[in-house]
Amino acid sequence: MAGTRAFAVTNRSVLAIAVPMTLAYLTTPLLGLVDTAVIGQFGNAALLGGLAAGALVFDVVFTTFNFLRSGTTGLVAQAFGRGDILEEQAVFWRAVMLACVIGIVLAALAPLISLGGQWFMDAERSVNDAMDVYIRIRLLGAPFSLVNYAILGYVLGRGEGRLGLFLQLVLNGVNIGLSILLGLELGWGVSGVAWGTVGGEFCATLVGLAIVIRRFGRMPRLPRDHLLDLGAFLRMMALNRDIMIRSFSLLAAFALFTRQGAQFGTVTLAANAVLMNFFMASAFFLDGFATAAEQLAGRAVGANAKAAFRRAVSLTVLWGFGLAATATLVVLLFGDRLIDLITTAPDVRAIAASYLPWAAFTAISGVLAFQMDGVFIGATWSRDMRNMMLLALAAFVAAMTVLAPLGNHGLWAALHVFLLVRGFSLFALLRLRMQTAFRL
Repeated sequence: MAGTRAFAVTNRSVLAIAVPMTLAYLTTPLLGLVDTAVIGQFGNAALLGGLAAGALVFDVVFTTFNFLRSGTTGLVAQAFGRGDILEEQAVFWRAVMLACVIGIVLAALAPLISLGGQWFMDAERSVNDAMDVYIRIRLLGAPFSLVNYAILGYVLGRGEGRLGLFLQLVLNGVNIGLSILLGLELGWGVSGVAWGTVGGEFCATLVGLAIVIRRFGRMPRLPRDHLLDLGAFLRMMALNRDIMIRSFSLLAAFALFTRQGAQFGTVTLAANAVLMNFFMASAFFLDGFATAAEQLAGRAVGANAKAAFRRAVSLTVLWGFGLAATATLVVLLFGDRLIDLITTAPDVRAIAASYLPWAAFTAISGVLAFQMDGVFIGATWSRDMRNMMLLALAAFVAAMTVLAPLGNHGLWAALHVFLLVRGFSLFALLRLRMQTAFRL
């Protein structure tokens, strides 16, 4: 029976992870803004459309493999909690090997992925041409992108939020600089922005690997049979499979939300897109505390420290609700002004303002969904997370059907149902899982 390796979970330890990672996550929309501004200087709508479409296809593809980040975080956090230095190294290198294999396959399939994206978007030829250039170039950096997922997962598994922030700043900073230089100064356009992204991923990979390898050099050498343990590989693959299904289901829910909104007309579709920015903004902050929940919960499971686990759950949930309440209040008070900043179209402004309260309260409805995801990822209870996500998706579809007569109000209400079912279903399972996970 595993012994207990008690450790203290405090507000400071939560914030030490949550704050740096929140700042790191906020650099992502900044990067998208810069890329859009660079291409916007060419005054060609087709280039902007191709960039947006290409980025969407790329995001869908890579969201599928986000398990290389979150799965690695949970496994490393548990090994860290047990004090198992060799397993920390083994988890990292297994994730890197998997990332390299998947990345090389994606790079080889770039032409087919591009054709699939063009078929799905069904845009004008000039838009498709720009999208094709963007996708083909960016996928050349797929191995670096996925290795960076593994590196970040390892860093966060050890609770090193500042190092995670540093690596994200390297990645996005180099990306922004190269995109401006190649895309704008040298006039390469979409290809320059794409190469800038590849350059940022490559530099972040070099820096991240240098830091990790130097650290491993001071640790006991990892035996090859430990690294290549088949049982450990199979457990990692099962965990990754469940997280991938969960990610697909999440994408499906938001795709259905967008599709249903389109049925209410172009103006309503645009208004919903504006309002979703408020939910996504709060999500960046909630993700920071969910990341803290991943590391602290995983570490507690590895250490067999039930008290620390309870403390990690309670503190991250409390911080999450406090932040969500603040975000909701800000949107309710200043949402109209923010809508006016986002769009100048009077009809879109009017429709968005009428549905503003629905968007404002998504932060509160989503707190448990974000935090429980973090707890269950850290504890590697991936099967429950997968099943409850599928349940939430089914509840969302049912709610959309039942509430369809209410129009867009019904659609937003269904989104709240989706978020609430995700969070409370996992929360209901928490006590049962704790009884089996912690044994004295």
